[in-house]
Order: sequence, then C-alpha cells, then structure tokens
Amino acid sequence: MWSEVRRMKWEVVEITKPSEDINVIIGYTHFIKSAEDIYEALVNSVPGIKFGFAFCEASGERLVRYEGTDEELVRYAIENAKRIGAGHSFVILLRNAYPINVLPALKSTVEVTRILTATANPLQVIVVETEQGRGIVGVVDGLTPVGVEEEKHRKERKEFLRKIGYKL
Repeated sequence: MWSEVRRMKWEVVEITKPSEDINVIIGYTHFIKSAEDIYEALVNSVPGIKFGFAFCEASGERLVRYEGTDEELVRYAIENAKRIGAGHSFVILLRNAYPINVLPALKSTVEVTRILTATANPLQVIVVETEQGRGIVGVVDGLTPVGVEEEKHRKERKEFLRKIGYKL
C-alpha cells in the first residue's frame, strides 16, 4: 500500500540541431570518465568525424561535461543536455557520420549503459521530474507511420541499401 502520493512533473523536450541532416544519439552513461572515452570511441570510428557530446553528471559537482570536434555541435549538445537535465544522460550530435558508423564503438564503451535513440528525424525527449531530479522516460523519434510498404517500396528499399553499400 502506498502511504503518500509523490508529485511528478512531465515535460517534452524538443531536441534542436543546426540543420535537418544532423544525427542525434541520446543515451545513458555512468561515470565522469565517459566524456573522454566516448570522444575516443567516436574519433576512432570515423576519420574526420564532426560531433558534439554533452553528459549530465549526476553527483559531485553535477556539471554538464562536454567534448567534441565541432564547436557548433558542442554548443547544441550542451544546450540539449541542459534542457533534458537528467542525471547520467548524454547527447551526441553527428556531422559527416551516421549512427550506424559509431554505435558499435559506443555500445562497447564500458560506461555506456543504454542507447535510447539514434536518428536524424525530429526528436522529442519525454522527461519526468521528481523531488530528487529528472529522468528520461522515453523518446518520440520521427513521425507516425501512415501505411504499410508495398512491393514497389520493398524493391526501392533493397536497391537503395545496395546503392549506398550497406548490402551486397
């Protein structure tokens, strides 16, 4: 039996980025060492990658820690992370690379505990706030489907993946 009702505030945070072609990765990590390790994972995955990374520290000084190779993307990552404000969450914005190029390295970074989304779509983060702090409940990635692919769509999909080199 619950003895008290706890108060919560819900918020939808719109993720902003400098242009529509920028990809965003949002996840959770658990240690201050993450900033340098995620930086290394990204630069070692794609030569010439441009990115901004920001991480919301959940204890100690509780700062937004950041790294990156592109000042504009770093600024956007910091602003998005501040608006999300959930402890241990991180935001990465990518230019000249795609999530598929970096996700294996991110997932194998020992501090990364979860990847919530990786997308270039319009993105919203659903955040809940309690008396302790903020947490990410989920994400809204893109728009709602409007139908089911037909055979011509399947053919186009398969041709496209082969054209760009992701399938033989």
